[in-house]
Amino acid sequence: MTSQTTRSVVVIGDALIDELREPGGSQSFPGGAALNVAVGLTLLGVPATLIAMVGDDADGLRIKDFLSHHDVELLATPAPYGTARAVSDRTNGEPQYVFNQAARHRTLVYQSVHRAAVEQATLVAVSCFPFDDQIEVDALTALIDQPQRRLVIDPNPRSGMLVNRELFLANFTFLAARSLLSKVGDDDARLLADEDLHAFSRRLLEAGASTVLATAGPEGASILRALRPEVHHPVAELPGPIVDTMGAGDATLSSVLSTLIRHGMPETSAAMNTALTEAMLIAAATCRTHGALLQRPEEPENSSASVPATTATAGT
Repeated sequence: MTSQTTRSVVVIGDALIDELREPGGSQSFPGGAALNVAVGLTLLGVPATLIAMVGDDADGLRIKDFLSHHDVELLATPAPYGTARAVSDRTNGEPQYVFNQAARHRTLVYQSVHRAAVEQATLVAVSCFPFDDQIEVDALTALIDQPQRRLVIDPNPRSGMLVNRELFLANFTFLAARSLLSKVGDDDARLLADEDLHAFSRRLLEAGASTVLATAGPEGASILRALRPEVHHPVAELPGPIVDTMGAGDATLSSVLSTLIRHGMPETSAAMNTALTEAMLIAAATCRTHGALLQRPEEPENSSASVPATTATAGT
């Protein structure tokens, strides 16, 4: 049970098994954007609870063990089709994604334990959610009170699971206008609106979104707020080659969530720049290891650029 003095995050969304097939063979590991964010938060010292559909099968047990290892509390919802699995086949060049029945028919059925966890959380983060299912959206909206103070959303649409693009975009935009912060990536902008990232971010601001975190891969990230100058930070340069970009966006969101827990919403350009600096360092470190698990950069001695440790009771 989360005490009133502990600042914590409930993450709602997907947890699945990622299977990567490459010319040299295949490998699989626990994944999903929401799972990655929840684990990333605990690695940054922020207590996190994950609400996700996880089945009572071998894949589900693997996910549960992984989350337990990383001190993430899992509040699983019923999984009528078992645990979701995503297959990324890269044996013939460009990756092809295939999702099993559980992933394509994902659902989140909230019970009293889920409602209690959300009520007690400081922040609620939603990532890779079926915004094109009106029943799911209505249930989520009813679950979270004071979303403008607590809710952070990341659409993370997946073309293989996207049923109704127009409804997805409409519902995401509706909730973005009622949230504390919305994160969008350049892939999201193209898939949902055939727009570049800047135009899509401005679309959300014009619809009423208060703050947009826009991530542009190798071009870095920006924080946009209505009637304020955009704050941009380039991608961080770290030693070593980039080996895997899979978890960069989730690591960025985890970092920004930890900033919100420690300090609240950055109000000045300097504070926004500090938040982006930390996020870009963490994303860059994550890209230098295989898999989506958040990595913290090595902290050079006497460096003011190192990422500070997060404490669960810090901030306001």
